[in-house]
Amino acid sequence: MDLVNTLWNFCHTLRHEGVDYSDYIEELTYLLFLKIAEERGIEIPTGCTWNDLTELNQDDLLNGYNSILLNLSTQPNILGDIFRQPIAKIRSSNALKKLLKHIDDINWSEINEDVMGSTFEGLLEKAASESKKGAGQYFTPRPLIESIVSVMKPDPFEKSDFNISDVACGTSGFIISSFEWFKSSHDIKSLSDSKKNKLFEKTYFGQELVVRPRRMAQMNLYLHGINPANIK
Repeated sequence: MDLVNTLWNFCHTLRHEGVDYSDYIEELTYLLFLKIAEERGIEIPTGCTWNDLTELNQDDLLNGYNSILLNLSTQPNILGDIFRQPIAKIRSSNALKKLLKHIDDINWSEINEDVMGSTFEGLLEKAASESKKGAGQYFTPRPLIESIVSVMKPDPFEKSDFNISDVACGTSGFIISSFEWFKSSHDIKSLSDSKKNKLFEKTYFGQELVVRPRRMAQMNLYLHGINPANIK
């Protein structure tokens, strides 16, 4: 599936709402995060889950969506940081209902990709092209990331103080690819508690200057079970 074009087509729903390129890309990431978290059984506070959102009737949908974003932004944990100062750009329940149905029709967790990162970057490139402006941000192509990772073979247990840092991590493509490389050849469930702690808490680090890519990086790590607080 061409995720970028699929989501770009979803954006027609938001364009009719008068939402600009960068804002509707961010709007989609909020919704995708909740949907993928639901599919993977990742804990989201009661009342704020994807199912909670989709079960609202249309009259209450827009207010309910705004309440969910506000609730997530006030969480004392990493979710509060991820959803810091969210502003819903959708102004009609009808448009939101259509968008939820589009997203709900796809099982995103079956797609063998870094969904959050690759789609955000692809949508950003499309937005730059459509608006005739440069994106101002340049992301390393996924095939190049995978090639570098396959050459470097970043094994977290190569030595006791081994860690990985991407000092301009964008949406955390290198970090997630490094984690997926390790996961592809190791049974993580069989690791000891101390090794799991090192893997998920003390191996992968990054920093990012721009707010939106950092938010995507945090979402990415959260959905993979890696400590999102490691993205500064």
